[in-house]
Amino acid sequence: MQTQPTQNYNHRKHLLLGGCDAVELAEQFGTPLICYDEAVIRANCRRYIASFVRGQNRVAYAGKAFLCLAMCQILAEEGLYLDVVSGGELYTARQAGFPMERVYFHGNNKSSAELALAIAEGVGCVVVDNTYEYEQLKLLAESSSRTIRILLRVAVGVNPATHPYVQTGHLGAKFGFGLSSTQLDAVVADALHAPRVELLGFHSHIGSQITELDAFGQAVDALFSGVQRYHTMHRWWPEELNLGGGLGVQYTPQDQGVSIEELATLLLSTAQTHMDTRGIAPRLTIEPGRSIVGPAGTTLYRVGALKHTDHGRNYVNIDGGMTDNPRVALYQAKYTCCLANRMDEPASEVYTVAGKACETGDILIWDHSLPAVQSGDLLAVHVTGAYNYSMASNYNRLPRPAVVLVKDGAAKQIIARESYSDLTRLDCLLT
Repeated sequence: MQTQPTQNYNHRKHLLLGGCDAVELAEQFGTPLICYDEAVIRANCRRYIASFVRGQNRVAYAGKAFLCLAMCQILAEEGLYLDVVSGGELYTARQAGFPMERVYFHGNNKSSAELALAIAEGVGCVVVDNTYEYEQLKLLAESSSRTIRILLRVAVGVNPATHPYVQTGHLGAKFGFGLSSTQLDAVVADALHAPRVELLGFHSHIGSQITELDAFGQAVDALFSGVQRYHTMHRWWPEELNLGGGLGVQYTPQDQGVSIEELATLLLSTAQTHMDTRGIAPRLTIEPGRSIVGPAGTTLYRVGALKHTDHGRNYVNIDGGMTDNPRVALYQAKYTCCLANRMDEPASEVYTVAGKACETGDILIWDHSLPAVQSGDLLAVHVTGAYNYSMASNYNRLPRPAVVLVKDGAAKQIIARESYSDLTRLDCLLT
């Protein structure tokens, strides 16, 4: 499993996060508040490096999971590469001083402006998703007189056991070329001779929140089958194969757990078998995101109204919800929680945690056992480090929460809380 924060508490019976009193964090920074344990993030980065990097292999963090200036700084210090999927993520990396040569630029519909920005900034590699994008990139490379290094994203036809919305490697997905498709055949043939394009190899990513290793092994097998096909056609071996990411985390005790080391061992051993058979040694890259930051995050909410329905349901209403964590509404995600200000009390009631957005579907947790909840209590929801802040919205004109980094009993704000004035900053009156 991934390194996770220790759920302990102090003499005041308050939850500790990175050695910080959660109640004091909420008082200082307000709620909702997303807290990241810096030691956990760095430990997970180092575990990936230690278990996967052999020779020229690379670990690239998937920025879509959570990205800000401070996160880019941590990644640079830990020696990771960075996967960005938009001009905004690329700009964030540049503003943080992240080395552009360590950036992979992804995305299924990059605009000409985004591609031009990537070329101007000197990103290390562009992951090309489709023929339209390839032709745009080739023209931009020629007009800029720069050679662009690319990977071609391929769909290998593997459907892992995860939510359908995050299955990305099946042949009907919106991402990538079908492996061994006529479209891919044409682009490979052209890229091998294009004067301003350097084809490094292929990229494959089969999905997210995957907790069964077999799917990863199947994807590697399929990818190397494609590699063999293009060697037969062009007498060409790739310099790099990007195996993607997708390792799941344990959101609840019922979730299956797979460790970083287990994933790395499987990927390396499966790929090595194929490489030994063919006598090749391409660089292998992986792109974890959720498994690095997911377990490091805890969100603190203030309890407001309590409600008991005639049908026997107890609602705990909090000051956040789907606007800072849309994963429940999107993917039926499940979480666990605790009362951060009363950690020593036994559970005595069953509650449903409801958000404050004007949507019936804004339920964060169904039927969770807690001590008798009181208005004003501090609720902590665990494992909220991935795809929470990065997918947050201003629905109902709710400001997005602050984000803090906690370590060794000290807290540093890395994203400020939005204000009401921020909500109207880009608005324009009629006159």
